[in-house]
Order: sequence, then structure tokens, then C-alpha cells
Amino acid sequence: MHKVILASQSPRRKQLMELAEIDFTIIITDVDETNPPGMPGAEVPVHLAQKKAAAIEQEVHDAIIIAADTVVLLDDEILGKPKDEADAISILQKLSGRVHKVVTGVCMQQGDKQVSFSTVTEVHFRKLTDVQIQHYVSNYKPFDKAGAYAIQEWIGMIGIEKIDGDYYNVMGLPIGEVAIRLRKDFNLLH
Repeated sequence: MHKVILASQSPRRKQLMELAEIDFTIIITDVDETNPPGMPGAEVPVHLAQKKAAAIEQEVHDAIIIAADTVVLLDDEILGKPKDEADAISILQKLSGRVHKVVTGVCMQQGDKQVSFSTVTEVHFRKLTDVQIQHYVSNYKPFDKAGAYAIQEWIGMIGIEKIDGDYYNVMGLPIGEVAIRLRKDFNLLH
């Protein structure tokens, strides 16, 4: 049995891997997450996931490394993690009443073998009131979340009208696709 390593400190990715009954260990390494100048926003997550996997590969051999990165794109602008409360409010005001894309890039690597892909989900936000935005930011403190929100929290329940694509991708990992590729490309799982 090959060892699987999740190269992420995200509690949501950890939870999704556990729910999918994938046996794994977490190893985290610091990686420079600056985007190369001129790289289209939709390509950034795969680029960063590959960098994360490569950093772990230097430390661990023969394991299957799963690295991921998620961005929120509004009109090709990357809306990252908010710097503070004011930034979170500003980001949610931008998303209010609009459709945006959540792109998660995944890199799965074992030695020289690397499988990379990205998954895109369109998220349709209802028009949010300033009171709703303030309530969410004050009570849920979404400072570690791309786009300043988590779909599985209160804001997702009251603010998201619909999504086109993979729900788990919006949580941070398209776990169904990860499981398929572990089985197909790495002969793991059933």
C-alpha cells in the first residue's frame, strides 16, 4: 500500500479526505505563493499546487503527494484571503449579486509521475445586505478563506442561489475527481 500525503493545512481538505475514507498523513512545507507575472488567474492554482507537491517530494519519496490550491475569480481578478475585517467586507460586497468562479488546482505526484488538473465551479451569489455581510464577517471570521467565505457556513446557506459544478471544489478540494485519479492513475482505492 502506498502512503498518501496531503500537503495542506486546510481543515476542510483534511475533512474531505477523511470523509472519502482515504488513509493519509499531513505534511506541510512553506512555499512562495506569489503568482508569476502575467499568468492567467485560472492557471495559478495548478501552478501553486505543483510547487507545493515538488517541495514535499524533496523530503518524501515513493509516497503519493496530493497538493491543492484554490482561488476565487471575479471577472478574472483573483480574490484571495482577506487581510482584515474591512477587506473581508469589501470582498463580499464585490461578490454580492454576482457570479464568480472557484478554481481548485490539484497536483498528485509520486516520484517522477505527476498528474495535475483543475476544477472550476460557478457560484451565483444572491444580493447580500450590508447587515448580512457584517454579521457573517463578525461571527464567522472568514480570514483564512479565499473569497472571504465558506460555502458550508451560514453565508453559503443564505447567500448562494446556486452553483454550477462540484460543491466540494468550492470547499477546497474536488474530492470525487481526486478519488477517481488515485484509483485510475495510481492504482489506489477501490
